[in-house]
Amino acid sequence: MFKIAKRIFLFVLLNILIIVTISITLNILGVRPYLTHYGIDYSALMIWCFVWGMGGAFISLMLSRVMAKWMMGVKVIDPNTRDPNLRWLIDKVYHLAKQAGIKKMPEVGIYMSPEVNAFATGPTKNRALVAVSAGLLETMNEDEIEGVLGHEIAHIANGDMVTMTLLQGVINAIVMFIARVIAYAVTPRRENGNDSYFLRYLIIVGLEIVLSLFGMILLAWFSRYREFKADEGGARLSGREKMIAALEKLRRTIERAELKDVETFRAFKISSKRSGFMNLFATHPPLEERIRRLKEMY
Repeated sequence: MFKIAKRIFLFVLLNILIIVTISITLNILGVRPYLTHYGIDYSALMIWCFVWGMGGAFISLMLSRVMAKWMMGVKVIDPNTRDPNLRWLIDKVYHLAKQAGIKKMPEVGIYMSPEVNAFATGPTKNRALVAVSAGLLETMNEDEIEGVLGHEIAHIANGDMVTMTLLQGVINAIVMFIARVIAYAVTPRRENGNDSYFLRYLIIVGLEIVLSLFGMILLAWFSRYREFKADEGGARLSGREKMIAALEKLRRTIERAELKDVETFRAFKISSKRSGFMNLFATHPPLEERIRRLKEMY
């Protein structure tokens, strides 16, 4: 219960920080209200949507390492540790990062969770964090763990965090812009010349929800594409057989898991069988497809 409350508090705090930062930025830029007596000022609206859409995404990216440590309870391993197990993990991440051409070594962390999970985050290639769960270390052998680490290092080397942030920011801005243009066009004018602001607000909210769903489909498609690329990169860094072994171990683990435990495999966004429509929102491709593509690499 405490962990859930902590995550909710940090999430709310992050959003407050985003709102305050963007509001100050708009004032500094001198962005005027986009609604005038003559209608919409499209230039002001575009700037307003761009700042809000991109600003929120990039503030989240800049704070991603800190938020991962706070929200997930990631404990960064001392690079000079003499613990043999932790030393192996540090050395392996550093070796793979060097192979990938990353100049500054990522932070390496562990968080206590039974889920089979690993993730990479950070604002740039040289300010990244690679974190693994205790469940992953207990479930996989060294070769399989190396395959997972290669996959995460490939995400960093490919700049996936920044690319996904850019795409999310562009989608946010487009959704906000279209929703407001349509809402203003369809909102009836009162006889005294004033708009129905409450009705317009409801229309904007409804349109943003609908348009965001389409944006999520696009974002999920690109996420699946980058997962394939990270698999290929991980196979080149750690070895194809190790990458395949890691995915095979995960697949067998999930097959043995009871339905109620499936949600613990969040690293790969794997759940019970989805309908065709829900597949559009899947951020990770099916494991079988990922394994098949790796086997066909050479």
